Amino acid sequence: MADGVLSNGLTGVDGHRVNSITDSFSTLIIDSTKDPHGSGPSDAPQQPQAEPPAIALKPQGVAAAALAPAEQLWNTVKEGAVRLRMEESGPAADTPVTVHQMFLETVQGFGGHPALAYKKDGQWETVTWRQYYQQCRAAAKSFIKLGLERYHGVGILGFNSPEWFIANVGSILAGGLATGIYATNGPQACCHVASDSQANILVVENQQQLDKILQVKDQLPHLKAIVQYKGELKQKLPSLYTWAEFMRLGEDVPEKDLDDSIARLRANECSTVIFTSGSTGAPKGVMLSHDNVTWTAQRAGDMVGLRYAEETVISYLPLSHVAAQLNDMYLTMRFAATTYFAEPDALKGSLVTTLKEVSPTTFLGVPRVWEKMQEKMQEAGAKASPFKKSVADWAKSIGLMYNYSAMHGENRVPWGFTLANQLVFKKVRAALGLECCRILFTGSAPISKETLEYFMSLNMPLMELYGMSESSGPHTVSTNTDYLIFSCGKVMPGSKVKLDNQDKDSNGEICFWGRNVFMGYLNLNDKTREALDQDGWLHSGDIGKFQRNFLFITGRIKELLITAGGENVAPVPIENAVKAEAPIISNAMLIGDRKKFLSMFVTLKCVMDKDGNPTDQLSPEAVSFCQNLGVTATKVSEIIGNKEPAVYKTIQESVDRYNATAIARPQRVQTFVILERDFSIPGGELGPTMKLRRPIVIQMYQDKINEVYAD
Repeated sequence: MADGVLSNGLTGVDGHRVNSITDSFSTLIIDSTKDPHGSGPSDAPQQPQAEPPAIALKPQGVAAAALAPAEQLWNTVKEGAVRLRMEESGPAADTPVTVHQMFLETVQGFGGHPALAYKKDGQWETVTWRQYYQQCRAAAKSFIKLGLERYHGVGILGFNSPEWFIANVGSILAGGLATGIYATNGPQACCHVASDSQANILVVENQQQLDKILQVKDQLPHLKAIVQYKGELKQKLPSLYTWAEFMRLGEDVPEKDLDDSIARLRANECSTVIFTSGSTGAPKGVMLSHDNVTWTAQRAGDMVGLRYAEETVISYLPLSHVAAQLNDMYLTMRFAATTYFAEPDALKGSLVTTLKEVSPTTFLGVPRVWEKMQEKMQEAGAKASPFKKSVADWAKSIGLMYNYSAMHGENRVPWGFTLANQLVFKKVRAALGLECCRILFTGSAPISKETLEYFMSLNMPLMELYGMSESSGPHTVSTNTDYLIFSCGKVMPGSKVKLDNQDKDSNGEICFWGRNVFMGYLNLNDKTREALDQDGWLHSGDIGKFQRNFLFITGRIKELLITAGGENVAPVPIENAVKAEAPIISNAMLIGDRKKFLSMFVTLKCVMDKDGNPTDQLSPEAVSFCQNLGVTATKVSEIIGNKEPAVYKTIQESVDRYNATAIARPQRVQTFVILERDFSIPGGELGPTMKLRRPIVIQMYQDKINEVYAD
């Protein structure tokens, strides 16, 4: 690494490089008899479906790598194009392709292979890649019929489903901008996204989501139609359609009109807009080009060793988030994988059922998902007999030893590993539905050492990913054969990282370069210039350093607390350290910006209701923890109301153990407060991917903060 830059691609020119391959959708007749791959996984029941007749696609003669003229690396207008960060050779020299070209290549090679799978009346039904493509074309023609204008948004509001995918891809083929809207958004937040993207059409899941739009539709002058993809319409309104009605609307639109729209697509123009969750301010529209998503899908998939037409994934994380879109929609499109759609209550308990039915080959979980799995397994373990506990503890010690050895490239297999694998590891994987899973990912937020080592001990090491919406998802990636605990992996081939303004310990701001770097923020020149410097490097706002070419995140500029004495404090390591010491703690948040000392909010583990709201009832693990302390409380309010001495003492001891390791006095936590309610997505303290929304928590609990620092 030289001058703080780490690169997996050769430095070359940044100009256009157009390879001459013709667009394969011209003069193509799809032949279903040529698909050698058969149907999908046999462990999930499938409904037989009649194959539609082969379709002829009309010749257009468009070069596959056609690019719009562009001089700048960034743009903030929806009609604009950007200069791609291409190089003379290596991965960054890949031929640029549009979403449609990537899609069609997969249809050609794997048309009869299952693309999508969903539950209907308790049974799995599948859609092949050929059927999926034809449905996207049908949706695109319907969007054209409804008057979708080029570069205008199609907002999609609802839980993951085949209709979500079809609306997303169909809007791109029709020349629009696919724009996901978080299902947890309120009416005004939905309005912001629809207005900013000048959405002509909004696609909503059900009446609940429709009601949000109806409250604000008069504020949306570009809105022409609304489509509801689940449930019956409870009211008939002009320009409101069911999904079935919508899909029939474009039947009389000539195929040539759609082909002309597809022919106008350019790899360096916007295909989709990802709106940030607003955890650090007003949501911003991240403009991703066709090349952003197609290049990233190819490079990320190659790096982790995805296999064509062999992978299955489960779609359950919010599709309005870049991680889910890339993992569930675009990686699967590139590698002809099968996406199984989870039930809407996946994060409330049904995910494990889906995992067992599907047995995915890869699985992406945000840290809170892995933490919840850990908690459930620890609860079950607490009820086991002393003999079974001792066997599990022995096996986990073997598993942790082996995985640390493998991580360091030593591959020393401890005595007893084979037995531990048979008695414990295989059974745990099967119980979680992960027995076929070759790689387990974690990303979107920091994860604790406790959770990483817990899964390592079960021979299920979690591979950390790091990136952001503005980098089309991943920028550094860990793989099964190349990872280091606590690191976020190595830079994706064809991309670069430099560390800006490094301190004496080699910590600096992490800056990205590569074809995955976004076009700019929609309609936000100033914000775009803040994110992209004059040379085109994307400034992440995160602080990190390299060790053996692995990237480690050591802080976040926007999260850094600056005490009254001017000391910079990174909160996440402190929060994770305290949580690891006290298993009863669910969430911890450090307080102390511009204050004389540090304090901490903690919440206790509790039972969530069916809507994901925290209740007053302590979780089984928390109740067991209390019983071990001789405390009979079963509710959060009882512990706080009685200032339960044993619980408060235990948490204080956890804080004290962290303080003993603090590098300086200003980094010690002086006091803590137990909050009455745990953090949650419905409560607003957590974002859609369960990331802590610090400004919101501070606003909600300002009175308590004032009390802590009153003296």
